[in-house]
Amino acid sequence: MKTATLVEQFQDQGFVVVADVLDPVEDLQPLIDDYAAELDNLASRWWDEGALTNQYADLPFGKRLIAVIQEAGLPYSQHFDISLPLGGITPTTPIHLSAAVFGLLRNSRLLDAVEAIIGPEIYSNPIQHVRIKPPEQLLGASQREGLTTKTGWHQDQGVALPEADASDILTVWVAVTDATEENGCLCVVPRSHRGDLITHCRDKQIPDSLVGTDPVPVPLRQGSALLMHRRTQHSSLPNRSDDIRWSFDLRYQPLDQPTGRPMFPGFVVRSQRDPGTILSDYRVWREMWLQARTQLSRGEMPTFSRWTGQEPVCA
Repeated sequence: MKTATLVEQFQDQGFVVVADVLDPVEDLQPLIDDYAAELDNLASRWWDEGALTNQYADLPFGKRLIAVIQEAGLPYSQHFDISLPLGGITPTTPIHLSAAVFGLLRNSRLLDAVEAIIGPEIYSNPIQHVRIKPPEQLLGASQREGLTTKTGWHQDQGVALPEADASDILTVWVAVTDATEENGCLCVVPRSHRGDLITHCRDKQIPDSLVGTDPVPVPLRQGSALLMHRRTQHSSLPNRSDDIRWSFDLRYQPLDQPTGRPMFPGFVVRSQRDPGTILSDYRVWREMWLQARTQLSRGEMPTFSRWTGQEPVCA
């Protein structure tokens, strides 16, 4: 898609699909191999702890993940996530901080699309996640949470603190596997970004009565990305297939704007003005997150949400 068309559609609709922005072999295979190794580590650990009778090493990644979590019946998403949770952080809370993930955050083709929307001075916002979603009917009660099941209607501005209301934060939702209506692709409300931030209840979801009209599903091919405005209303469908749906949701913004989650570390990924500020060493990024984990585990947890759950519409 030409840059002018990309920008025009984004400004008009509040979202735009950038098809095939990542190459399945060059860009995605290192991530897939990296996560396969992490799953191997998790299966081995649960085997040692007696939670598994089989490590299912002969299965491909998606089928193996399903088999492992079904038998173990244990929460799994935080072992793969690229951010810390919003509560209960300890010195050993899992977080996946690999060179492959850092490479995705800095991918030049992805950043070219981001630059078309927000300009060349780009900061990686730390509100970021990986979502590896099995078929929902196969999840146990302890495995059902925001990163593993369908996502309710929300605006990404609503999950950031008010300090970032004026920050030009761009959501970049990357499909590692094909995202279809059957396996749980996103749905968006076109042009909903033109309105204000809507009240979210304590579960960080917009009440059904306040969701905009005429939502549309947005299926994506593997390696494609959905770029969304921070106030675009969106949700996801449940995974009703027989395999995983795998995506990353990343966020970027211009430099020198609040991130909406100041206790988590971001970094400069692109700058024409001052190239020397760009972070290129994944070990530094990893250490920033580990230091944040240590600090947050030592004291009272800060407030992560602007919503109290007592707003009138949430009653």
